[in-house]
Amino acid sequence: MIFDTHAHYDDKQFDKDRKALLDSMKEGGVGTIVNSGATLSSCKRSIELAGQYPFMYASVGIHPDEAGSLNEETFAWLKDQLTNEKVVAVGEIGLDYYWDREQHDTQKKWFIRQLGLARDMQLPVVIHSRDAAEDTMAVLKEHAADLKCDIHCYSYSLEMVREYMKMGYYIGVGGVVTFSNAKKLKRVVAEVPVERILLETDCPYLAPSPHRGKRNSSLNLKYVAEEIGQLKGMSCEEVIAQTEKNAREFYGIAK
Repeated sequence: MIFDTHAHYDDKQFDKDRKALLDSMKEGGVGTIVNSGATLSSCKRSIELAGQYPFMYASVGIHPDEAGSLNEETFAWLKDQLTNEKVVAVGEIGLDYYWDREQHDTQKKWFIRQLGLARDMQLPVVIHSRDAAEDTMAVLKEHAADLKCDIHCYSYSLEMVREYMKMGYYIGVGGVVTFSNAKKLKRVVAEVPVERILLETDCPYLAPSPHRGKRNSSLNLKYVAEEIGQLKGMSCEEVIAQTEKNAREFYGIAK
């Protein structure tokens, strides 16, 4: 079944129909979802959702845009959340120079500190990187060479993904790969071994064609799997099966 490795069902866009939508997942072919934290409050809500639905898990971390919310007290709280049995990763964490809402030094400081948490807790890491390719790579090479990482919503070059493959990392692929103008990502997906690809929505954002611009959900991942299949000469069913296997290995979630 489909494994959505990165969702945000705690988002207010789901407030009106969250339960009905999540209750429909099994019938829609979706077997497992990891809800990703980005703020202190969304981490809390992600854990609550994971506790309510047996097929949901949480990743817990502070997005670079929110790095200023971390201090020694909130960092200690974050570490405590990682002991929850339904928390399967640290993330999403990283660097974001597109919005530039926090100083780069602040982003790097808490990125590195949270990588240390992942090491201490022996958890994989979900990486957010936007317009920060070189600095992200430098931090990961110095501080995460021994960690299992997923480059969420991969948007960089073919050359850089080759470097990440050497590091043993995974790449997250979502709705963007279905866009007609996503030629760079299509080349990346065509080259990367399917064993290193993780399906993700980043919902409610980045809905694939034919629903581009609308609210996204895990039910749309079949379109992503179909596109990956076309790029790799595989059936949609083969892509779904392999990416589920990849996700279970990445997160350490038994079937």
